[in-house]
Formats: sequence, structure tokens, C-alpha cells
Amino acid sequence: QVQLVESGGGLVQPGGSLSLSCAASGSISNINAMGWYRQAPGKQRELVATITSGGNTNYADSVKGRFTISRDNAKNTVNLQMNSLKPEDTAVYYCKADLITVPQGRKDYWGQGTQVTVSS
Repeated sequence: QVQLVESGGGLVQPGGSLSLSCAASGSISNINAMGWYRQAPGKQRELVATITSGGNTNYADSVKGRFTISRDNAKNTVNLQMNSLKPEDTAVYYCKADLITVPQGRKDYWGQGTQVTVSS
């Protein structure tokens, strides 16, 4: 059974920084892309950033230059460093992993979400 466990959310003032981390565990054969998504109240879940196993990254326009995604393939972890946070970044942040397990094969897995609140 695969689990994605996120950590690092919380309350921060505008302009501040937070770092999120997500660790994948279980019978994992290989992890392809990993990423972070977020969902604000009353809005659809949206992509924040993704990173491939080779390190290629993709960011939403709204976070480019402020957020940095990284991963450690040896530890099956993905991190999101968030700087210059704005109130509109307030949301529940979810980790997602496209991975292969035995015997289920390839599938997307989601974490439980972690709340990020940007407010003075």
C-alpha cells in the first residue's frame, strides 16, 4: 500500500516563506512525475508545480519566481519552497505522485493535504 504524507503547512504573514515536504512510502517500484497542487475554498484544484524523475520542472504562472520544487529520488520525497507568499496562495496543498507499484502497476496517488494560510 502506498502512502504520501505531507508536512510543513501553517500560518505565515504576507511576504513570508514556508516549505512543504511530501514523502512517498510503500511497495514502490518507480516514481515518475511528482507535484504539488492546491485548492482554495470554492475553487477547483489547480496545479502549482511538477517535477519529473529527471528534474524537469513546470510551474503555474502565478507562482513562477516565488516557488521552487525539488525532489530526492533516493528518499522518494518532493519539496516545495514557497517564498514571497501572498494571501491568494492560501489553500490546501496536495502532493501527487505518478508511480508504479507491484502488482498494481502505474497510478496517480495523492496525499491528504496540508493547509497553508497567508494572512496578517
